Amino acid sequence: MRYDVIVAGGGLVGATLALALGEAGFDVAIVERSSEPTPAPGPTFGARVSTFTVASERILRATGVWPMLPAERIGPMREMHVWERSGEVHFDSAEIGEPSLGHVIENAVVQWAVEQRLKAQPNVEWHRGEALEGLVVDGGGARAELGGRDLRGSLVVGADGAGSRVRELAGIDVIEGDYHQKAVVAEVRTAMAHRETAWQRFLPAGPLAFLPLANGASSIVWSTTPTHAAELCALDADAFGLEVADAFEWRLGAVAAPAARASFPLRHLHARAYVRDRIALAGDAAHVVHPLAGQGVNLGLLDAAALAEVVSRARQRGRDIGSRATLRRYERWRRGHNAAMQAVLGGFRHLFSAPWPPARWMRETGFALTDRLPPLKAGFMRHASGFDGDLPALARGVSAPGSGSIPSVG
Repeated sequence: MRYDVIVAGGGLVGATLALALGEAGFDVAIVERSSEPTPAPGPTFGARVSTFTVASERILRATGVWPMLPAERIGPMREMHVWERSGEVHFDSAEIGEPSLGHVIENAVVQWAVEQRLKAQPNVEWHRGEALEGLVVDGGGARAELGGRDLRGSLVVGADGAGSRVRELAGIDVIEGDYHQKAVVAEVRTAMAHRETAWQRFLPAGPLAFLPLANGASSIVWSTTPTHAAELCALDADAFGLEVADAFEWRLGAVAAPAARASFPLRHLHARAYVRDRIALAGDAAHVVHPLAGQGVNLGLLDAAALAEVVSRARQRGRDIGSRATLRRYERWRRGHNAAMQAVLGGFRHLFSAPWPPARWMRETGFALTDRLPPLKAGFMRHASGFDGDLPALARGVSAPGSGSIPSVG
């Protein structure tokens, strides 16, 4: 079977990329291990949520996904309050004339909406319950081996997560490391309303964040040591709520927590290359960052939008969409930005975990300067939320990936 693009991995990044390419007229195959589509949203909220920036919202709007999201599952994040022991800073979207800094939505709800949109794309086909077993690149394209059959295409995209099989088969090395932390996640309710505000306190072992959900609850993400994470997960609901409220300095009053909670290890990863002939990496297959700023899914969606744009422009100009020359434009566009974000987040983690007086002074000074200098604070909000920057066309709200301009990247 022959396609223009084969996308390995039907998660949020891979499915969004396939949707953008399908709408641009490409024949696309999605190879996905899961044999079942994502179920429709149920009455309860899922534990895994993400903060979707304005740039990500634009990508989802431009591809027709955003209108399909249930309004009652979209939690606006209008403000953000961050503090440590003796320093704090408050961000308000009103200060930059915007209605919000982003939205907090369950990952599964967005995934379901993307899959619903894909049903309207006759040139995008799912190959569910399939695993990539081999990958062969030759002069005529690439062959993805699925065991019992082969798929051929001009380009294979690895959007298959941190343990990417495409990356492995392509022989692309990674720079990776362990943060020696685990993130504990749970949905909690607080005595006081979250006021559509994201709250984050930096603790010596890692940050504790409260993300505002549309149902009035908050999704917490507590990054801490593996030992402490195990202790937190072993507590009963009442004890866990008290532990969270105390660590959060009771900013939102008492915390009522359910018995269910989950934890996962935190690590960082960055591919030494994003492309080979006929092969490109996107999302977690290319980079994994610390969750303290909630940028992981947003970086992946920007990868998808940028790759869709580069490939579409190449076809418009009569160029080979899978050639190294074409794909290098995508790599130059995205790899530097992702590396910089990873360095910043890693630096923040080390700075806020350091107990030494000079580090504490730097943290306190940074909070004070940011909070007292409106231009600095506004610039931070605009960049972090995706209002500014070197954005792909879809992230600027342009419907057709090929209608935007490719940045000058050498």
